[in-house]
Amino acid sequence: MCSNNARSASSARENVITLPYNGLTLDRGRRSDADWLAEALAKGRVLAFWQDKCLVTGGLPVSLPKADREVVFLGADESGVFAADLSDVDAEAALNEAGADAAVDIRALFPDLDRQEAAALAYARGMLHWTRNQRFCGACGGRTGAEQAGHMRRCEDCGKLHFPRIEPAVIMLVESPDRRKCLLAKHRGASAYSTLAGFVEIGESLEDAVRRELHEEAGVRVSDVSYQASQAWPFPSGLMVGFRAQAVTEDVTVDHDELAEAHWFTRDEVRAQGSTRHDSIESYLVETWLREG
Repeated sequence: MCSNNARSASSARENVITLPYNGLTLDRGRRSDADWLAEALAKGRVLAFWQDKCLVTGGLPVSLPKADREVVFLGADESGVFAADLSDVDAEAALNEAGADAAVDIRALFPDLDRQEAAALAYARGMLHWTRNQRFCGACGGRTGAEQAGHMRRCEDCGKLHFPRIEPAVIMLVESPDRRKCLLAKHRGASAYSTLAGFVEIGESLEDAVRRELHEEAGVRVSDVSYQASQAWPFPSGLMVGFRAQAVTEDVTVDHDELAEAHWFTRDEVRAQGSTRHDSIESYLVETWLREG
């Protein structure tokens, strides 16, 4: 027979692909096939962005009419899907070039997007953000040029190769010792309570990052730390790794640096507060916990 922990882990794995921005089915191969890429670019879509915002018309993402800019290859479905950054011009010029009427944050578009479109747009946003910020080499200051269809940049002076960076972060649903309450915090400047999260530091495991963040920010010590799910989070370059943790005691000591306050809430109290953003793994962690009681 499976233990409760085994069933919980299995359920988490089965639900990973259902999380927003996960499960992109575009074929990411053929980055080195220049002839195929040129043909695909002539027939495919070029998603247009400006300053990390998606260019839209009538609330729908536009495809750049002319692909005469540097583009990043996202993958292939029936044809090729690419992305281009128009941030080198002002907002009005970018809208005119793309034939768009607005520049909108992807998270604002999310409720009206299907899963594949949301995942593709998030992927594009992350890649273009990295491209825009990797124009120069961090080693010598020389200019970099795109290779591998935009997934690698090479310094034109020293030859150093640069690849897209991923910044892993942990996010955790913390249960009280009796598992009847969870810990939610209000971050400085925020109006709503949320789960705790933080970036992983060099020299620590994901589980160690969970323990450190909870102790540093809320003074909470935890025993069990178990993986739940992960989520692509290219805002701009994150990977959110979700955990469930069980506190040793209900003692809380807020640092007042990152957090303004933190409290234990029953399931009924969490439900009364309303739902979290549905495009975030936080919603998955909280709702999974609520269903258990």
